[in-house]
Amino acid sequence: MSSTPLRLAVIIGSVREGRFGPVVASWITAQAARHDRFEIDVIDLAEAEIPLALPAVPPALEPDPPRPAGMLDLTERLAAADAFIVVTPDYNRSFPAALKAVIDWHFTQWQGKAVAFVGYSGASGGLLAIEQLRQVFNELDAHTVREYVSFPRYYLLFGEDGQLLAPEEPAAAAQVMLDRLHWWAEALVAARALAA
Repeated sequence: MSSTPLRLAVIIGSVREGRFGPVVASWITAQAARHDRFEIDVIDLAEAEIPLALPAVPPALEPDPPRPAGMLDLTERLAAADAFIVVTPDYNRSFPAALKAVIDWHFTQWQGKAVAFVGYSGASGGLLAIEQLRQVFNELDAHTVREYVSFPRYYLLFGEDGQLLAPEEPAAAAQVMLDRLHWWAEALVAARALAA
């Protein structure tokens, strides 16, 4: 087991005005801090420049395409991460366009790394978005862990202070997910080192 904490990026996938994503991200970040096996970086996509028009040559063929200046910090932070937790709602039975654009602007930054999901929405709890994201990340040679956390009707589950009204079950699910994410991230860090 590595004595150096693995680097975990918690990505807030929604950039919509009035979004609830930062509340959910704050909750999972606190869970990860209690887990105490990751160095955590919260990445808010609303703080980055994310053009929908992609470079002419895809990042799978050109790993370092010219990127907007407002995306360079994001790219560096994604590259530095050993694992990701993507916090996502579902919009129209899918995930946010800004999140897809960020994924598509990158390739090696995801490759050979572990990804977990925390979803929230009115009915499905983000599961519709999560299932589609699994396919996308698998195509990028990332490993998505089976475990996840989901908040259906999230607006009934969190109080005005941003805290869960009944935290025990979600906290237990988060612990299981974080354990599995850490296991895979550690294995993949070792595998990437062997391949280097």
